[in-house]
Amino acid sequence: SKCGGCQLQHYSYEKQLVYKQNKVRDCLIRVGGCEEALIDSVMEPIIRMDNPFNYRNKAQFPVGRAKDGGLSIGFYAGRTHSIIDCPECQIQFAVSNRVADIVRSWMTETKTEPYDEKSHTGLIRHILTRIGYRTGDVMVCLVATCSTVRGIDSLIDSLKMIEGLRSVCLNINEDRTNKILGSEIINIYGDNYIEDYIGNVKYRIYQHSFYQVNPVQTEKLYTAALEYAGLTGNEVVWDLYCGIGTISLFLAANAKRVLGVEIVVQAIEDAKINAKANGITNAAFIACAAEDIAEYLDDSAEYDAYASPDVVVVDPPRKGCDAGLINTILEVLPEKIVYISCDPAT
Repeated sequence: SKCGGCQLQHYSYEKQLVYKQNKVRDCLIRVGGCEEALIDSVMEPIIRMDNPFNYRNKAQFPVGRAKDGGLSIGFYAGRTHSIIDCPECQIQFAVSNRVADIVRSWMTETKTEPYDEKSHTGLIRHILTRIGYRTGDVMVCLVATCSTVRGIDSLIDSLKMIEGLRSVCLNINEDRTNKILGSEIINIYGDNYIEDYIGNVKYRIYQHSFYQVNPVQTEKLYTAALEYAGLTGNEVVWDLYCGIGTISLFLAANAKRVLGVEIVVQAIEDAKINAKANGITNAAFIACAAEDIAEYLDDSAEYDAYASPDVVVVDPPRKGCDAGLINTILEVLPEKIVYISCDPAT
């Protein structure tokens, strides 16, 4: 009840599904202005998980000092920055809990100080893990206030005991900020990325990469998106807010051409690497604001073949689609729009 990481664990999973289904329904009626009878006639049942535990492939554990002087590694209490110690989170991959336990032991043995937000002192701020669901790859990233970490070799030796360890890195964040990751990354063991699959497509995932945290449901989600897109192999598809190209490359096998658009330049570079690694030649990626893509294409003859989309897929951040993007979609008038939303109210 104290941990702010989960909000629905006091419900049985069956009741969580009812809650989530009703939340989407209520948004369509209250915010969208749709008639109840219409929604009830077309809304499909929620697609459940077989096992709703130990599924998250990304963990971000804040680290701090408890009132009794011990270490707190876990999650913030609701609407606070008080860390609730959580030795075993039930929704994380088991290996993420093991990583946190190893770091806890190492910090205790080496007397490494956790970060204190109020005094802006201490060294270790967060423990970030990323796990490859299909590959078993493991990434460990320590977020620290500086690059000098005493005894880091002994930590790496302990982490090497974890099967699948592929990457250990330091992320330097010396600012007074709520942002977890800083801009500087120092690779200290192995690669600076892990790999994982969605369907038959392999993706390279870095510390900053946006990648859906529930790999089992992500494959179901993208399969549903592909079904709704109804691709026959002759369509031009725009994937807006494409990130590292997860949806773009998943759809590419069934489309004539796919154009991924994302404002984050590094994400576009990663998408291109992912396309090349999978031998996908009918997907192109452009770094620009999604709402500016039509204007961008007007000024670039290189992408003429992508200028008139038959299908537009959008997967925007929580604030929803930019108003300018909606106008852009209305200008190009695709046959279909597939909208993946992490907040149905927007």
